[in-house]
Amino acid sequence: MSLFSIFVVAALFLSLCDSFKGPHVICDVSPKDLYVEQNSSVEIVCQTSCSNNGKVFWTLNGIHISESLSKTINATHTVLSLRNFTQSSAAVQCHSSYGNQLLGGVTIRTYCKKKIFYILSISIACHSCHDITVFTCFFFFAAKPKNITCVLHYDVNKPNGVPKLFTCSWEHHVDSSQTTNYTILNNSSVEICKSQGVNCTHNSTRLADDILDYMYFLNPYTIKVRAKTQYWETDSDPYVFDPRSITKINPPKNLKITPSSENLSVKWDPDEPRCQVKYYKTSEPDKAPEVLWTNPSDFSISVFTIEEVESCINYNVSVRCASERGLWSEWSPEKTAFTKLSRSRIRMGLWRKVAEPGKNGKRKVHLMWKGIPSTCREAFLVKQVAYNDNTTTGNYTYTSCGNSSCDVDVDHRSHRLYLTVSDSGALLDSVYVPAVGDASLPEVWSIKTTKSRMRGIIQVSWNVSEKPVSSYIIDWTHDGRRYFWKETTFTNATLFGLLHRTPYNITVTPLFNNISGNSIHAEPFCSSMGVPEDIDVTVEEVDDKSAFVKWDIKSQNPCNDVDTYTIFYEAQGLQHNVSVSGSEDGVWLKDLKPNTHYNVRVQATGDNETNMSSKVHFITNKYDPRLIKALSICGGILVVLVLSIGLTCAVQWKKFNDKPVPNPRLSSVAKWLTQSHAKVEGFFQPTTDQIENQVVTGKTQRNRGAPLTPVRNGNDCDTSFSSLQENEPEERFSETSETQLLSSPEGSMVFSSSQSSPYRSQDTAEPLLEKPSKSDLGKKQEKTPMKSLYISLNMFEQSDVR
Repeated sequence: MSLFSIFVVAALFLSLCDSFKGPHVICDVSPKDLYVEQNSSVEIVCQTSCSNNGKVFWTLNGIHISESLSKTINATHTVLSLRNFTQSSAAVQCHSSYGNQLLGGVTIRTYCKKKIFYILSISIACHSCHDITVFTCFFFFAAKPKNITCVLHYDVNKPNGVPKLFTCSWEHHVDSSQTTNYTILNNSSVEICKSQGVNCTHNSTRLADDILDYMYFLNPYTIKVRAKTQYWETDSDPYVFDPRSITKINPPKNLKITPSSENLSVKWDPDEPRCQVKYYKTSEPDKAPEVLWTNPSDFSISVFTIEEVESCINYNVSVRCASERGLWSEWSPEKTAFTKLSRSRIRMGLWRKVAEPGKNGKRKVHLMWKGIPSTCREAFLVKQVAYNDNTTTGNYTYTSCGNSSCDVDVDHRSHRLYLTVSDSGALLDSVYVPAVGDASLPEVWSIKTTKSRMRGIIQVSWNVSEKPVSSYIIDWTHDGRRYFWKETTFTNATLFGLLHRTPYNITVTPLFNNISGNSIHAEPFCSSMGVPEDIDVTVEEVDDKSAFVKWDIKSQNPCNDVDTYTIFYEAQGLQHNVSVSGSEDGVWLKDLKPNTHYNVRVQATGDNETNMSSKVHFITNKYDPRLIKALSICGGILVVLVLSIGLTCAVQWKKFNDKPVPNPRLSSVAKWLTQSHAKVEGFFQPTTDQIENQVVTGKTQRNRGAPLTPVRNGNDCDTSFSSLQENEPEERFSETSETQLLSSPEGSMVFSSSQSSPYRSQDTAEPLLEKPSKSDLGKKQEKTPMKSLYISLNMFEQSDVR
C-alpha cells in the first residue's frame, strides 16, 4: 500500500467522523494482539471515556506496572511505554481505580531478532466525537530459518554402505497461528523433502534414481530451507556440508563381554575404525560412566580390555563407532557382566579363634576373613599344613568353606591354614595356629578394659610382651558367632561401633614374623551402661495416708545400671516425687490424703539417660486399716469370750437340770437315833454284801412282822439279821433308783399322827431299831433321852435314775 493510499483512507475517516452526531462513550486499549521483536519498545494507548472518575493504572500479567511508565495525554487517553520488552508473551491491562474497573487489555508476543511483519499505526483525532481511531497497516517481512543441521544415516535393519536416509533440522520463530510449509532444496532447486515442522527426512529407498547416491560422492554439497505461508515466503541461507562428515553409521553388533579375575574383555563386530567403550557400575546408574577410546587394527573384529574394574560387581558395557570423518553412531544396547574375585583388588584380612582341646585331643579352629565382597560367587577351600619341629609333614587336608567363615579341626601340633579360591586355586591369605603349650611363643599380660565417655566405645590396653613382637591382633565378639578384629603395633586400641549396652569378650594376641603367639582374654565388658527398658510397677499395700510402691526390672541385661529411681505420684493436679538409690526396689509414699485417687510412675536414671514406667493407679483408704484391724481383733476376742461364758453357763445349767431331785411321794418315814446314839459302835450298820443301802418302809416292816434289828460288828450282827433274810428277799439298790441316808437327825422332819403328811406311809410308829441294853450303852446312854426322827428313803423313781 502506497503512502498516498494511506492519506486517502485517513481523509475518508475524518469525513465520517464529522458526520457523527452526539458523543460516544468508549473504553478500550489499542493496538490489539501485538507481535514485536524482543528487546524492542512498545507503546499502548488506553481510552478512558467511560470512566471519568478514578485514576488509571496498568498491570502486566496481573502485576502492577510502575506509574512512571504511564503518561496521561488528555482526560480520555493514557499511554503506556514499555522499553526493551523481552517476555515471549504477556497480557497488559488498563484499570480505573474507581471501583477497580477493567477498561481494556492487549496481548503482546515477541520473536527473536527478525520481525515477521511490521505494524504501522496511525492515530487520528476525531474532533466531533472526541475519540481516536487507530489505522493499522501490515507490511510482512518473514524471518529466515537458521541453525540447519543434516545427517546421512542408515536403516538399522540394513548394513552400512551408501546412506539411504537424509535428515535435516532447523530453527524458525514464527507465529504459531499461521501454517508454515517447509521445503529442502539443493543448489539446483531440486526438492529433497517437505514438512510442516522444523525437521524433515528423505528416504532414498523410495526412489529408483535418488539424489543421495550423488550427494554421498559430492564434496561439498549445498542445500537451503524454504518457509512459506499465505502471506509470505522466505529462504534460509545456504547450508554447505561434506557428506562424509555428516554420515552416521549404525551401532556395533554382536557385543560380547568376558570377565576374568583382573579385567573385562569386550568384543564386537565393527565396520569402522573409530570406537568408544562406555561402562559403569550397575548399582550406580546416575553416576557419569567411564568412556574409553579404542582404535582396533583389525576392522573385521575388535577386542578391548577394561582394566579398572572392582571385584564381584556388575558392570554395564556398551560400544559406539564412527567412520573416519563421520559422526558417532548411537550406543549399542548395553550388556551386563559380573567381575570375578581378584586378590590384588581387595584388602584381605584373615584371622582364627582356637578352642581348647576336646576329649579326643582335637581343637576346633574357627577361621574367618574380611575384605572379600559379599557379592562374590566363588567357593573357597582351606588347606591345612601341620608342622613337626618347624617342618611340614607333607600331609595336606582340604576343607570346603562358606563365604565368610569356616570351621576346621586340628590336633595338638602347630598348623598353618591357607585360604584359596576353589576353582582357580588362587591363594588369598594364610594364618598360623600354635601348638598346645608352646612356651616359646610371645604373650602379653595384664589386659585392661575401660569404658569411654562416648557410647559404644571401649578402650583396651595391655602390657608389652617380654619377647619380640611385630604387632598385635585384638578381636572381640558379643555373641560368640560373629567376630571383629584389627591389627595394631601399639599396646592399646579403641574399639568403635559397638552395640549399646552389650557385653563383649575381648582377646589380644601378639604376632611375630607372621606367627601368632599365646592369647590373653579379658573379662566380659559392657560397651555402655543404661537404664532398663521395661519397669513393672505395682502398689502392694495401701493405707489411708501411705502406700508401698514396688517395681521390678524385667530386663536381664547385665549392662543395666541405675543411679536413682524417682517416684512421681500425682493427685488432684498436684505432683510430688521422691528419689531413692538405684539398689532399692520399693518405697513407702507418706503424707497421702485419705480416700484419694493417685497416679504413680517410676523413672530410672543412669548413664545420662532415663526411662519412665507406665502409670499405675491406686486409691487410699478412707480410714486407717490398722485401727480397723485392732477393732476387729478386739471384737473377735470379745465374741470368743462371750461365747465361752455362754457355753460354760449352758454346761452348768445342763448339769443342774440333770441333777436328781427327791420326789416326796416316793418317800417313807422312820425314826432315827440322835447323834449320841449313832456313836454306839456297830449301831445300824447293815452288812455290805447283803443289805447295803436297803430301804425299809413302815409298810414293809409291818408286812414282814419282824422289827428291824440293829446291826452290830461280829457274829451277832449276822445272826440277828437272818430272820429278815429268811422271810423276804432283800431289796437292793439295784431294785430301787437310789438310797439316801440322812445322818443328821436335826435335818429330819417330825410329824404327829394327827397331822396329814405328803410322804408315803409316814404314820407314827415305833422306832425301827431296838433299844440297846444297859450293859452295852452304859450310863451315858441312860442319861440321853430318845427323840423321834424321820428319814426319807426311796424318794427317787426307778425309771428316772436307772
